[in-house]
Amino acid sequence: MIALITVGIVAWLLYMIQLKVYQKLWNRNLSVKIDFSCREIFEGEQGNLLEVVENRKHLPLAMLKVKFHTDRNLVFDDVDGSRVSDLFYRNDVFQIGGGERITRTLSFTGQKRGYYKIMGIDLVSTELLMTADMAESRGEDSWLYVYPRPFFSEDFWQSLQQLNGEVLTRRHLIEDPFEYRGIREYQPFDTMRSVNWKATAKTGSLKVNQRNYTALQTIRIFFNIDDLGILKKDDAVELCLRICAALSAYFLSQGIRVSLYGNGVDVINNEPVGIEAGAGNGQMDQIYKALARVDTSKAGVNFTESFREKLLYESGGTMTLFVSANAYEDLLTLIGEYQELGKEYVWFYPVWRREKPSLPAWAQPHVRWVDGQGK
Repeated sequence: MIALITVGIVAWLLYMIQLKVYQKLWNRNLSVKIDFSCREIFEGEQGNLLEVVENRKHLPLAMLKVKFHTDRNLVFDDVDGSRVSDLFYRNDVFQIGGGERITRTLSFTGQKRGYYKIMGIDLVSTELLMTADMAESRGEDSWLYVYPRPFFSEDFWQSLQQLNGEVLTRRHLIEDPFEYRGIREYQPFDTMRSVNWKATAKTGSLKVNQRNYTALQTIRIFFNIDDLGILKKDDAVELCLRICAALSAYFLSQGIRVSLYGNGVDVINNEPVGIEAGAGNGQMDQIYKALARVDTSKAGVNFTESFREKLLYESGGTMTLFVSANAYEDLLTLIGEYQELGKEYVWFYPVWRREKPSLPAWAQPHVRWVDGQGK
């Protein structure tokens, strides 16, 4: 009997000792990092989320739960241990020894354009006998851009080529033949005198010289996502942003400077989109990020009040493109004022599974209907 009591006391003491040790040391030298393997993907593309757990001490952890949540528009392939409601909740369990490092890769699809973050993680562990839980919350700052997929359809592509021809006609009048900028693929609008025959012979396909210009033509894109109807047209609003991405990518690839303005507010700073004119890959990255961060759950700022002065009085040496799926009275009035100034513009009007709306006769020659059934 005494021996049994002694064994019980020793077992209890050992249990209490290991419990105290784990309560004090379980999270010491324990590194848990959750991060995206890349910072940018396009809508519909796959990405990976990396969970890296490293136990830099000798004390093993028989069970470690790593809990976090992110947006449900990141659709994960493996949903075991997950729950989806307004957010995606993840609960992963690790068993990790002393001095061990474990990396798990979670694949997902970026279902919708946006800017997504993982703000924090919760850790729950236990001692060897798994009778007591110990928890800790940690900050995390992992983020991902899901860029809008640039819109494409045959009709839209033809509109771009026609518009590009008009822009190039004006630009070629001020081309600087003495400043060389590089070599690119031949396009139908290029003249034969611009062909680089040496590069053509080397590559087997037509190459042309790119020249700088004494005054580069600028494309200004203004988008309006106001949706004041009773039935919200979310698809049409997203289509506007995809059209903006396509327009920007196309004209920047032609060496034309592009600026972008819109009344959608930024999810980070709650300001409307305003990107001044620029060129090159850096400008395109900036535009993609701005479009990804447009928060369509919030009402946009008043388009007319925000951009009237810039539109009417800062238009020298530019061509203006409007992207709007609505033709509200104040917007039509503003575009009408712009037209009366004799300024050039094109209005890309998305239509999504509905009939084309009626527009004033003066606006119709400038409108390019964009069918949302494109790719």
